[in-house]
Amino acid sequence: MVKPAWVREPGPGPRLVHVNATATGGGVAELLHGLVPAQLAAGIDAGWAVIAGDDGFFAFTKSLHHLLHDRGAPRISTADLDHYREVLAPQAQWLAARVGPGDTVVLHDPQVLGLAPALAGAGARVVWHCHIGTDAAGAAGPEVVWRAFSAELSSVDVVVTALAEYAPPGRPVAVCAPAFDPKAAKNRPMCGVETGELLAEAGLTAGTASELAAVEQDAPMPVGARMVLQVSRWDPLKDMPGVLRLLPGLPGDVHLVLAGNDPEEIPDDPEGLAVLAEVRRLRAELPASLRRRVHLVRTSQRDAERAALLINALQRRADVVVQKSLAEGFGLTVTEAMAKGRPVVAGRVGGLCAQIEHGRTGLLVDPVDTAAVAAAVCGLLSCLRDRERMGAAAAAAAAATYPMDRLVADYRAVAARIPEGASR
Repeated sequence: MVKPAWVREPGPGPRLVHVNATATGGGVAELLHGLVPAQLAAGIDAGWAVIAGDDGFFAFTKSLHHLLHDRGAPRISTADLDHYREVLAPQAQWLAARVGPGDTVVLHDPQVLGLAPALAGAGARVVWHCHIGTDAAGAAGPEVVWRAFSAELSSVDVVVTALAEYAPPGRPVAVCAPAFDPKAAKNRPMCGVETGELLAEAGLTAGTASELAAVEQDAPMPVGARMVLQVSRWDPLKDMPGVLRLLPGLPGDVHLVLAGNDPEEIPDDPEGLAVLAEVRRLRAELPASLRRRVHLVRTSQRDAERAALLINALQRRADVVVQKSLAEGFGLTVTEAMAKGRPVVAGRVGGLCAQIEHGRTGLLVDPVDTAAVAAAVCGLLSCLRDRERMGAAAAAAAAATYPMDRLVADYRAVAARIPEGASR
């Protein structure tokens, strides 16, 4: 029988158990690596399980991801939905045998929503934390998902979302923003010397092969060069190809770094390799004078802590951070860049608008307007005072609004509002 794997098995209870689709790569996994230890430190018996799936399962759940962002054709195949439920059925049985009354199970994103009926049947409180969505009124994609998953949603006690607009109708909703862990390797303080050493070790500034990351570049980035950075998955909605298209509009001394996890290591994101291939093609087509200023960085989860330290170093080294997302549920990489005092130029979409106060803590632009994005980046590059002012305001806002202890308290409050044996 296919069964989930424990990342952290909980004790005898009452427990709070998180369930998602991957232990590494992506915002949810990174969030849980900080949240679960924080909950344990706060006296909550927290656990974390990860489900398994095949290629067809993850292709379907990626299509659900797009639909919840109102992208793609608004339809769901009955065969795909049946296969999704078949993959989850034995895993739901396995989990249901390990939870019961008094326990709270948090299902993260659509990959694991199908577990809800079995867990509710076991008497557990069931929370669905949907980290993605669209705030567009009358969006057809989410409506298709709500109809297809009406049985699963009826088994959920509370839906948690970053924005109220993301929630399905007819279910209790708790609005809880994500959080970042300032003590984690990806966010901890780092001096300039350590930053430089990590970038050299990775090969970005030294041009040597490294186990820390795979760097694709014509030549190393000069140590003192100005740098624009986007960190994200190789996901169509993050628009890494669109970031590359900014380069001709940037000053001739500016280097562009696109960084993300190696898509070979992220089974629940089957489009990653195709996006990376498109970025490689676009880079290869650039004139040599432009191509030498583009650096592609793929981190490996074989040493997750070192990979996180490298992202930390990249964000601290960047003069401007970009998040040119076409749709974004929240965008924790923006939170993390803000916390480091980096000025961010982001798409005026979804959760990015909730984080950035335009003109004070960052700049919001139409992500499909390449010229406007490039102009915003150039404006910040041209004025150190604006970068420093905006970065300082961003760091203060991130620290005040998105601390991990706040999210721990949010989850405690969500669980407390669900009576044991709640009627669904």
